Amino acid sequence: MNDQAARQLLFQMADDALIMGHRNSEWTGIGPTLEEDIAFSSMAQDKIGHAYQLYSILHRQFGEADVDTLAFGRKEKTFRSCQLVELPIGDYGFSLMRQFLFDSAEVLRYTSLQSSALTSLAQLAVKVKGELRYHSMHADVWVKQLANGTEESKARLQTALNELWPYALGMFEEGDWQEARTTAELGLAEGRLKAQWLELVQAKLKGWNLNVPSDSNPVEGGRQGYHSEYLAPLLLEMTEVFSIDPSASW
Repeated sequence: MNDQAARQLLFQMADDALIMGHRNSEWTGIGPTLEEDIAFSSMAQDKIGHAYQLYSILHRQFGEADVDTLAFGRKEKTFRSCQLVELPIGDYGFSLMRQFLFDSAEVLRYTSLQSSALTSLAQLAVKVKGELRYHSMHADVWVKQLANGTEESKARLQTALNELWPYALGMFEEGDWQEARTTAELGLAEGRLKAQWLELVQAKLKGWNLNVPSDSNPVEGGRQGYHSEYLAPLLLEMTEVFSIDPSASW
């Protein structure tokens, strides 16, 4: 196995999950309904749990720092999250559409990773896929319902889709070790994963009478450490307590 390729994949997935989890947690206490307040809080907890498990693999098997340091002690430039997860939560339609686009890809990614040559990741994929199917089902139900609801609810979703689409395409940015990842059987290549995702989400969106944007250029850079203007302040907020005393035991 190519250790550098495995590290890249694990950091990419863990950082995506950590940042997405933090963004989802921002709905706690302000959700449009009590049910959705709880749903987004629960999904946030799941995402951060996924990040914890991925950082744990990096620590145990690849000699990286402990989990808390990987999550809270790194600089912005070292993060490998895609820019999609970094964007502020916006209105409910925006967050819901982002969840739909992101978790549709996550289900496909973790499904492919069940046969990964990295055994610990394959085992984690089996466990995580069930949680992700709930996340994906949640997004499907609400996007479909709101897309077929009032003129305003459909317009809000369409606006969110138009804005998010280029960022969603950036999820599949190929890193420096893409070819090695494929050769090492660490999961589907980003190009194949993107093709599966496009087929899946385009069919659903068209079925819900939403227009899929065309001729969009992917917003990339995150996998190389080049991030949106929103990541730095998010990390500052997220690491505020840890930064007071990184050696403290809580």
